[in-house]
Amino acid sequence: MATTPRNDTAPQSDPADHQDQAEGQMDAQTPSHWEAEKNDINSEARIRNNPISSDGLAGEALEQPSWKFHPVQAQFPAELRPMWLTEPEHYAAGVAAVVRSTEHLFMNKSILRGASSLSILNHSHGVDCMSCAWPETDGHRKFFEFCENGAKAVAWETDSRKCGREFFAKHSIVELSNHDEYWLGQQGRLTEPMVLREGEEHYTPISWDESYQIIADELNALESPDEAVFYTSGRASNESAFLYGVFARHFGTNNMPDCSNMCHESSGSALTESIGIGKGTVKIDDFAKAQVIFLIGHNPATNHPRMLTTLSEAKEAGATIISINPLVEAGLLRFKDPQEPKGVIGNGQKLTDLYLQIRINGDIPLFKGILKEMLALEDANPGKAFDWTFIREKTSGIEELIADLRLADFDVLVHQSGVPREKMREVAELLVKSDRIITAWCLGLTQQKTAVSAIQELVNINLLRGAIGKPGAGVCPVRGHSNVQGDRTMGVWERPREPFLNQLQKVFGFDPPRHHGFDVVESIKAMHAGKAKVFIGLCGNFLSAAPDTEYTAEAMRNTRLTVQISTKLNRGHLVTGKRALILPALGRTELDEQKSGHQFQSTENSMGVVEMSHGRLEPASKLLMSEPAMICHIAARTLGTKSKVDWLSLLDNYDLIRDLIGKVIPGCDGYNEKVRQKFGFYLPNKPREGNFADTKTGKANFAVIELPKHDLKPGQLVVTTVRSHDQFNTTVYAWNDVYRGIHNERRVLMMNTEDMRDRGLKAGDIINITSYFNDQTRYAKRFVVVPYRLSKGDCAGYFPELNVLLPIGSVAEKSNQPAAKHITITVEKSDEPGMPLHTPWYDRLIPGSFAP
Repeated sequence: MATTPRNDTAPQSDPADHQDQAEGQMDAQTPSHWEAEKNDINSEARIRNNPISSDGLAGEALEQPSWKFHPVQAQFPAELRPMWLTEPEHYAAGVAAVVRSTEHLFMNKSILRGASSLSILNHSHGVDCMSCAWPETDGHRKFFEFCENGAKAVAWETDSRKCGREFFAKHSIVELSNHDEYWLGQQGRLTEPMVLREGEEHYTPISWDESYQIIADELNALESPDEAVFYTSGRASNESAFLYGVFARHFGTNNMPDCSNMCHESSGSALTESIGIGKGTVKIDDFAKAQVIFLIGHNPATNHPRMLTTLSEAKEAGATIISINPLVEAGLLRFKDPQEPKGVIGNGQKLTDLYLQIRINGDIPLFKGILKEMLALEDANPGKAFDWTFIREKTSGIEELIADLRLADFDVLVHQSGVPREKMREVAELLVKSDRIITAWCLGLTQQKTAVSAIQELVNINLLRGAIGKPGAGVCPVRGHSNVQGDRTMGVWERPREPFLNQLQKVFGFDPPRHHGFDVVESIKAMHAGKAKVFIGLCGNFLSAAPDTEYTAEAMRNTRLTVQISTKLNRGHLVTGKRALILPALGRTELDEQKSGHQFQSTENSMGVVEMSHGRLEPASKLLMSEPAMICHIAARTLGTKSKVDWLSLLDNYDLIRDLIGKVIPGCDGYNEKVRQKFGFYLPNKPREGNFADTKTGKANFAVIELPKHDLKPGQLVVTTVRSHDQFNTTVYAWNDVYRGIHNERRVLMMNTEDMRDRGLKAGDIINITSYFNDQTRYAKRFVVVPYRLSKGDCAGYFPELNVLLPIGSVAEKSNQPAAKHITITVEKSDEPGMPLHTPWYDRLIPGSFAP
């Protein structure tokens, strides 16, 4: 493929044609951008097109790191810091959260810039928070419409410090890799394009023009477009994600992995099969109308704190909250709203009524036990426990489900879940008296090998009670990053459906590729196999977010070019291909000035609402470029006269981009008008209205689910990875996990006290960890033992530090999502002296003794 010059006079579509296209487009099947099951997932051997590698290793043996020494470290340094423990908190937020938020503005030297942005954060026509995707209300909003996590994210982005050419001249990538992720992020905002040329260890400045030319030359030199990988993070806006997808497909590939592949791919796969859409069905005001709310596998106080306000309002309206989690989390117990008097001087609002502390991966046996108890109540009083009108009119598969439940053994369900049968019965009795039930979950459910099945078993509960498609009821996968759902809606997916591709062809005049591309796991395998040679990351920290850190690092080093579009320095800038580019982007809080004036962009939240985000701050550097502008320049330079799109005219006025979105994406017609409404607009959601026509049966489907099978050997444990409180995804804001009482250190392993005694361990001991998968082993050294309230056999620790233990082949069935919440390990005490940790309160932490 030869590089061709840009043609500024490329023909444009006729406006009259656009009207015809828009009218016809809505008649097409709505592309959900998820599918029920990925039946053709690629192994590395298959990608190599060789079942046996040249050294005689079988395909599975390829999928592990070589552990060869490299001077640029892919893992965080293993140095330990002086740490201490305090008793875990029993509530979240309060005045302390306000104090911590303010401290982060000072830490990042962003008092004026940060405070200015916080005043309009999450307000109509203000800045959409770059942190989580929890929605705002459809009407009145508070004066302070942000949480501690949002304040940290704003402080981090509005950092007044600069990371430019002088910094990179002073520090080599080898030296920088000896620093941790927190230190890297504290070096300030990236200010200009930088290049790491082949064989060099220092980034040097490069012009935007030369950057675009390098990318175009490398892409056009590939033997196949499928040798390129186009990754997208949830930070990207709808406009940039849409353009990115159009460019990648015009170039000729569907290799569009995104962070959904690592967070809620399992939700999409499960819900698409069960109800016909890969998204949740509830609105924010449904929570205050619900009778029962399930909170499963998430920690709202740390991961999406604004959800606590929603839950508090639901409690005040009379909802019963059931929390299901292997860990006891403060934010599930009680909430002190710092904007309410009782949150400042009172005890706040109790949240959880029934806390079920399950074993890791005990969700399916728990859900099955609840369902079996519901069946027993229905048998005892026919027609009362099940909503038979809903079941007969709207569902398929009830007979098979009932037959499966009758065969289930409560002894097995109790053992596998860790929850007593009487608690299962208590939940069932609550459910059969309620028909307004919301089931909400996050990565604790989705990052399991059996995640898709677990979610479908949970949906069975909603369907038995007819608790979907009406006010106060439905399913709610709690999305993490602020526009991760929007990116998928805009078509960022490796398996696009025919109606979507046909509409792209109709609007843009090129024939997009029809074969499936690579998701995150497959992309890493392809780079490791040498079959993918160019990696472009639209925001994010792919290396640290991905599983199997050393394997992923080897994969990245196998490429010819890695391109990272970023606002701040991260470890992904250090582990590179033969050449690497860092392209500095405008932040959401910053003014985006183009030829037609100030521009805004838009995002979609967890509940399908699209709103505008309009930065106001002076950019951190005059050399920063917006994400849409970068994509347009790269596309124009790469595609040249092969494209009929005048890419550079699109960056002059983002309304033009949104006009094109309206012609391709169902529900986005009239995008420019609707997004300018005070509170944006909702995207179509048939199951929200009780319409399940898009499933294979045309109805909501009950699922018959098998119990998970675990083959732990003597001495083995299971670890789940979690975030600390001072962390958002891979961004580390500080060293503390205040609600869990862990301070000034992240290299910890939280353990059950009985498991500690069995292994001769005490608080503060330093251990080495080994993980096991398909006769493979991986290692993580120098972690500190912390006693914590967990079931026997269960452990917890932080990612990205523990990602090195997560094998590339350990994924969820059907969705191919990395199974970060279930890693089999053993621990071994190190010979080095431990840390003196004072933990008197842990003497009373008897497993199973907790009640909120």
